[in-house]
Amino acid sequence: MSDITLHIIDRKGKQHQVLAPTDMAMNLMEVVRSYELAPEGTIGVCGGMAMCASCQCYITSDHDIPEMGDDEDAMLAEAFHVESNSRLGCQISITEQLDGLILELAPE
Repeated sequence: MSDITLHIIDRKGKQHQVLAPTDMAMNLMEVVRSYELAPEGTIGVCGGMAMCASCQCYITSDHDIPEMGDDEDAMLAEAFHVESNSRLGCQISITEQLDGLILELAPE
């Protein structure tokens, strides 16, 4: 399998079904940016270094995703609009295990 399907709810509440490649070492933030699901300059501001939380999202499906690392945990501890299912999209790599994942972009 080279592509998986993701269901992304943008900041206006609209759901998008997108294909994401598993063979390009992308992460969720990069997929959102490539499909232009958030205005330019409002997501991935730090370039995916877990230093800004602009790519914060809520994982709403029951997928087994990698545990949060220390940098991600520390950034979310300082971010706004954090929920129990908050993650930084830049820290979640696109893998076959994420097929069907549902996520919602957190407010700016």
